[in-house]
Amino acid sequence: MNISSFKTIICAAMLIFGMTACAQKDKTNTPTKNNDRKTLVAYFSATGTTRAAAEKLASELNADLFEIAPSISYTNADLDWRDKNSRSTLEMKDKSSRPAIKSTCVNIANYDTVWIGFPVWWNTAPTIINTFIEAHDLSGKVLNVFATSGGSSVDGSAKDLKKAYPQYRWGESRLLN
Repeated sequence: MNISSFKTIICAAMLIFGMTACAQKDKTNTPTKNNDRKTLVAYFSATGTTRAAAEKLASELNADLFEIAPSISYTNADLDWRDKNSRSTLEMKDKSSRPAIKSTCVNIANYDTVWIGFPVWWNTAPTIINTFIEAHDLSGKVLNVFATSGGSSVDGSAKDLKKAYPQYRWGESRLLN
């Protein structure tokens, strides 16, 4: 291969990389209507740990972010898993529990792939994740799962979600600690 051909290939590769790398990201709860945006990272974070993982994943994927925020924020007392009467314990005991969320992702139709992130609670996804899934039409999308955990894997959570929502196309799962 001569130098001229090599330079042409390098220039073409840089142009393609530049076009994809320069896409502007919307980091708000109302993703833009720009059809170039194909991936959404939707996450629930009770303490900030999952938020940090979601931000890193969104940056890696050049994706938009959407926070799955509860209508009523969780307090430290709500999150005390040792208290049998704490809010999180009661929600997780009741499989029909669907904690209210502040908002839905109004432009969910613009996405081909949705990453759903959460902290692992009681070896599965918090019930607020069911609220998010049931509040959106996720048909035709690839749904991926990511989770944060101090000791559990993401496998049980992913399996539970696939079983609860078999109508959707599920992709990969990642534990992001």
